[in-house]
Amino acid sequence: MTSWTPTPSFVRASVLGLGGLVGGVVLGQEALVVLAAPFVPLAALGLLGRPRSAPGIDARLDHHRLHEGQGTTSRLVVDDLDGVEHVTRVASRTPHVATSPVAGAAGALIADGLPSVGFSPRRWGRRAVGAERVALTSAWAGWRWGPVDLPEHGLTVLPQTTPYDSRAEVPQPDGLVGRHRSRRLGGGTEFEGIRLFASGDRLKRINWPVSLRTGDLHVITTRAEQDAGVWLVVDGLRDIGVSGGIDGAASSLDLTVRAATALAEHHVRTGDRVGLLVVAADGTRVRLGSGPRHFHRIQGTLARVRTEVRAVAPERLDLGAGAGSVVYVLSPMLVTPLVTATASLQRSGASVVVIDTLGDRTTGGDRLALPSLATRMQVIERDDRLRRLAELGTPVVPWRGPGTLDTVLQQLARRTRVPKVRA
Repeated sequence: MTSWTPTPSFVRASVLGLGGLVGGVVLGQEALVVLAAPFVPLAALGLLGRPRSAPGIDARLDHHRLHEGQGTTSRLVVDDLDGVEHVTRVASRTPHVATSPVAGAAGALIADGLPSVGFSPRRWGRRAVGAERVALTSAWAGWRWGPVDLPEHGLTVLPQTTPYDSRAEVPQPDGLVGRHRSRRLGGGTEFEGIRLFASGDRLKRINWPVSLRTGDLHVITTRAEQDAGVWLVVDGLRDIGVSGGIDGAASSLDLTVRAATALAEHHVRTGDRVGLLVVAADGTRVRLGSGPRHFHRIQGTLARVRTEVRAVAPERLDLGAGAGSVVYVLSPMLVTPLVTATASLQRSGASVVVIDTLGDRTTGGDRLALPSLATRMQVIERDDRLRRLAELGTPVVPWRGPGTLDTVLQQLARRTRVPKVRA
């Protein structure tokens, strides 16, 4: 149990003052008495200023959910400051978290207010901040409480929403509630066409002018009034490169998560339904949804993405998107099972766009060194995978921010209007 203990300065003043007085009187040395006299009042004031109560110390964060680059403040709470003159706190360093003061140490007199420590996360993810040691000092630095270890606090850091906008329509949208038109047949008011009557059609859908002219019953088909469905597939299997946070170089996983956040915000803002699938050993799926609350759920899921070094079975890479869906696969395309699953999804009839998030990974140094050779071989295999996907009709686009997908989506939209022949 923590209690008030004498400080080294108080012990030193007491020993020098008492020892000098006793030694001067016993030995008859007046010089010792003169030298020890200044320490006597210091020891007496320190002894009289000893606090009698046991304070309770706690620290609280102003925010527990932030975006990259934002900041929060850890404020100290002491329930009893009777007899306390000075407070010192030292926070532990956390990777990808900047502190203010820089060293994480702060101290202040009680008259000036309790010291605070600022935290600014520089990378998305789950961060543990606030683990620190706090010490209280009485008047004249006579007694000290602590240092007391305070527990850390969990801080959820959401990915930064990079500026992104696109004027191109979704190639095969499923709905009409959002900005994009529907191409799926269903009960709605948007006219699609006229076809022969089939069993189960409603009688009110019969088009009598066409039926009388042709001699066969024809019905009007409409498009379903449902917002478009967009799937985001995030590759969480590997992280290539070293992340420097929001202020430094971005790793492949940084590009993937931030690009997925930007795309999700764009489509939710336009009224489309957005779903998320994190491809990892313990993959996470977020069902299709819309609205700000759903977007916050996607952001929270992306903030919990962790790379997995374990092998993933091909059956666990089932994207679960049917024909007519729009799927963005955000990946550096370095894992063969994911490439195979993407190709299967393309063959099933979905509009698939691969967004390359490897970034610029040019390696310098000796080209004949083993790490350089391994990297070049891996890049050659990756380029072969991307070439095969392109042959299947899957466009591969490197992530460049705003306007990245405009040309590709326009081409896919024109492709969906071309008649297809399936075996």
